Parts: sequence; structure tokens; C-alpha cells
Amino acid sequence: MGKLTDKITIVTGAGQGIGRGIAEKLAAEGATVVVTDVNEVTAKETAEAIGGAGIRTDVTSRESTAAMVEQVTNRFGRIDALVNNAGWDKAGPFVDSDPADWDRVVQINLYGVLNTCKAVLPVLAEQGHGSVVNIASDAGRVGSSGEAVYSAAKGGVIAFTKSIAREMARSQVNANAVCPGPADTALFASIGGDDPKLREALTKAIPFRRLAQPSDLAGVVAFLASDEAAYVTGQTVSVSGGLTMS
Repeated sequence: MGKLTDKITIVTGAGQGIGRGIAEKLAAEGATVVVTDVNEVTAKETAEAIGGAGIRTDVTSRESTAAMVEQVTNRFGRIDALVNNAGWDKAGPFVDSDPADWDRVVQINLYGVLNTCKAVLPVLAEQGHGSVVNIASDAGRVGSSGEAVYSAAKGGVIAFTKSIAREMARSQVNANAVCPGPADTALFASIGGDDPKLREALTKAIPFRRLAQPSDLAGVVAFLASDEAAYVTGQTVSVSGGLTMS
């Protein structure tokens, strides 16, 4: 028996990277995982690999997220946990940035969380139980050079998480944020992580001397989504190998 046995969980952006690692861990702990991703192919692939359900969902669209949640509740009757993992970034100095990229960063990283929570929180409140785990970033806690707008969006996710934790507590629903440090994923590679010099410099700066793997984050998410964390709410947990400490 895993800590998430029989839990109906939704993980956004779970087609690859950290999201897939989270989905795999939740399934290993006994959860029924609804894998959502804007890429339907990767969503289905992850779902098939873990025995879950794959649904194409664009978190920037309220219509898409609402339709996904309706599909989940119609099929399973309830939602026990929501993990907001979908994210995107484009690195570079803010003064050189394209405002069109600001919109995409904020739409995916911040509005994506708002859209899914808008659809899911009423379900959790009516049930009188449930967990929300929002994947933020240490960039939102301490800032990150070359990621100003991303940092702003993730900082918004942290503040939003604390606020819904307060609002939802009377319904016995908890909400927490997990803040990864640099992780060895395709997204990290796409924003410069494939530069050997950058990787080496970051690795040296991390006390554990390695980048995070999806599995490092997945264990924390699984705990926060479980009944073991029922009395934990409004918290921000850094999973960064000691790169940041608070």
C-alpha cells in the first residue's frame, strides 16, 4: 500500500521532465494519475507507461482546463490532488527581452495555475478534502539572472499558493508550493543548461554537487499530496540540493 493508494491526482505538464517524474512517483505510490500536457502524444505516452489517463490540456486556456476537470470528475467522481507543474521559460537579460515572451511566460507559469485552480478548488471544497501542490521555483524566492519575468511569475505562484491555503483551510483543503533549483531537464537545457560551463558553475555552487533529477522533486510532491501532509499548508519547500537555504 502506497501513501497515495486510490487517490485521484491530476498532474499538469506531465508529458516529460519533472512532470513525468512526478506522475511516475505518484503512480508508484498507488495513485490514479491523470496526465495532462499541451502535447497530447507525450501525455498519452506517460499515461500508458504508468497506467493512468492522458488528456491534452492547454493550461493557458480556461476552457481547456475546465473541460479537463469536468472529464476527470465525470470519470472518477472526485479529485484528491492537483499538481500544477506545467511551465515554460526563455532565458536572457530582461532589457533585451521580447514582451511577447513575457505574455507566454506569465500565461503558462502563473495563469496556468490560476486556471486549473479555478476549476479544481470548487470540487475540493465541495468534497471537504484535497491537496494542491504548485511547482514554483527558487527563482521566485531569490531571483535568477536571465529569468526576470519567469521569477516574477513563479513569485506570484508562491504568493497565490499561500493565499488559497488561507481561503481553503475551512474546507480542509491544503495548498503548498515546491521550489526546484536547477534540474537536469529538457527545459533547463533549452534555456542554456546545455552549456558545459554553465552546468559546471552551477554544479560547483550546489552543496550536493549535482543538478536535481525529477525523482528528487517527486518524493516531496508525493508527500505533500498525501494524507501524511494533511496539517501542512501554505508552505514553500525548496528542493535545490542546498543551493538556496531559508
